[in-house]
Amino acid sequence: MTQQTWLTQEAYDRLRSELDYLTGPWRTEIATKIEAAREEGDLKENGGYHAAKEEQGKQEARIRQLADLLRDAQVGEAASTTGEAGPGTVVEVRFSGEKATEKFLIGSREDHSTPIDVFSPASPLGGAVNGHKAGETVSYTLPNGRSAKVEIVSVAPYGS
Repeated sequence: MTQQTWLTQEAYDRLRSELDYLTGPWRTEIATKIEAAREEGDLKENGGYHAAKEEQGKQEARIRQLADLLRDAQVGEAASTTGEAGPGTVVEVRFSGEKATEKFLIGSREDHSTPIDVFSPASPLGGAVNGHKAGETVSYTLPNGRSAKVEIVSVAPYGS
């Protein structure tokens, strides 16, 4: 099962532009670099060739990541109107023992177009609140193995 990722339109457009560049002009540039380095001679001791091939491998992995992300992305308006936290919603939480609250968007970590923090539904906190409503308290495991509780104060579709 493929996990759908929610993105703002701005994030989708930025990532689409990056993918278009990497699959077009960048591939031409790296092929030229590799060919020029190949013409320098012995490939075993050719640092420029190996650096270009390494860069090519990293960017090809990025191309695959972007293609997968954009293929499965839900763009724009948040789908959730049920009051449950989920992709495309802004969740306000209060950590156990704290008076202050924090807000974050459940979406893709690739989304840098929002002024608030973005948590993936696959992250510990994003996953813990996903599917829950305001007034509920949920527990989750921190990366260090400890357990934490958080009260969901409010859930609203992004942009409302």
